[in-house]
Amino acid sequence: QVQLVESGGGLVQPGGSLTLSCTPNGNVASFRMMGWYRQAPGKQRELVATITQRDNINYADAVKGRFIISRENVPNMLYLQMNLLKPEDTAVYYCSASRFTTYFGQGTRVTVSS
Repeated sequence: QVQLVESGGGLVQPGGSLTLSCTPNGNVASFRMMGWYRQAPGKQRELVATITQRDNINYADAVKGRFIISRENVPNMLYLQMNLLKPEDTAVYYCSASRFTTYFGQGTRVTVSS
């Protein structure tokens, strides 16, 4: 069973930055794809960014140019660097990891507010 633990969420002012981290219980290089999703209050979960084993990266239009997804084998982590945050980025952010199925972590809350 894949387990993913997110950290780094919190309260930030508009225009600020946060970096989310995700620690899987398997090597990040062993997953076909890893990514970040988010769910805002009253909305469905949506894709934020993904990165494949071959380092192909995809971003949602809403975060292009502001967010950066990356992963490191040492330490064994997935990151989401979030810049120029907007109130509409407020959501619970979930780490995901895919082999034959997709697993999600418990989420970390990000609130963008003045």
